[in-house]
Amino acid sequence: MPDRSFLSWPFFEDRHRQLAEQLDAWCAKNLPVDHHDVDGACRELVAKLGRDGWLQPTALDPDEPGPLDVRTLCITRETLARHDGLADFAFAMQGLGTGALTLFGTPDQQRWLAKTRAGQAISAFALSEPRSGSDVANMEMSVVRDGDDYVLSGEKTWISNGGIADLYVVFGRTGEAPGAKGISAFIVPADAKGLGVAERLEVIAPHPLARLSFDNVRVPASALIGKPGVGFRIAMSVLDVFRSTVGAAALGFARRALDESVKRAAERKLFGAPMAELQMVQGHIADMALDVDAAALLIYRAAWTKDMGAARVTREAAMAKLFATDKAQEVIDKAVQLHGGDGVRKGHIVESLYREIRALRIYEGASDVQKVVIARQVMGAA
Repeated sequence: MPDRSFLSWPFFEDRHRQLAEQLDAWCAKNLPVDHHDVDGACRELVAKLGRDGWLQPTALDPDEPGPLDVRTLCITRETLARHDGLADFAFAMQGLGTGALTLFGTPDQQRWLAKTRAGQAISAFALSEPRSGSDVANMEMSVVRDGDDYVLSGEKTWISNGGIADLYVVFGRTGEAPGAKGISAFIVPADAKGLGVAERLEVIAPHPLARLSFDNVRVPASALIGKPGVGFRIAMSVLDVFRSTVGAAALGFARRALDESVKRAAERKLFGAPMAELQMVQGHIADMALDVDAAALLIYRAAWTKDMGAARVTREAAMAKLFATDKAQEVIDKAVQLHGGDGVRKGHIVESLYREIRALRIYEGASDVQKVVIARQVMGAA
């Protein structure tokens, strides 16, 4: 039985506790799905999650606008990740892909949100480029104003939902100023002329990823999100909201690894007694439990702080993402060790967790970048 004691922490309200119980029951009935056709599985997951209302928190309701509930996003990602990494991916990308529209979109642009929240359209966040991953301000995507249109030329890579998305939020250089101050954000529908999938990218935990090419892609001026030159601020604001949810997904993976390890230790016998009686095994379990609880505290502190009205939670979210993803890697590695040969057998839950966790230490700000962010926040406040 997964540990649910954290739900009694003062970070949460009754509605969060009810959500956790209801979603866990839904997951037990609907997950995991067959991953052999990753594109098809993601489409199925988005449709199911939307049909049953679980995508509602990923974006604001244009009819009843209000801030995103980051605690709900985190609880949902943690719960989905504990059951199925691809389900977490499908949920998370709906939020990240539309985050700019939720935070900065016009009412007309936010019409997309009814579809993404219902699982009727898939969204994507197109920020990274071949030469500018963590260094966002160094992006090269060219955007030129041409009458009533903007024309986009260049490439984006490592784009989640690349090739299956219905809309992309794309960041490019409009040139109002050097560096970060010359970037703008645009809505680009998947069927825009000149937008193509240059390459599908395969990774150790299969997800739909692609390198996209933009060959003079023309969009109307109304596709501009916010104002010209504020795209970097838009991107960082979106990541500020969703970065702690990456930590929550890692926490879900770590909780599952801990649960599987406790079960293994109780059932497996070594030297005539259960593994659980070995002090070395007990030490591993204790370390895993400590890391899980510490990660949860950092994650839900960041989420609660944002929900309480903080304009930015850059420091808190960076700490949560860094600690949770790095420690989840350690927890899962211990789980592999405790499972022995089964831990590296293809198809075993612990083996799949080992593949799933690694990417979380890279995307939405690699661990080393988070350390730079945290240090700057600490020294800037001194």
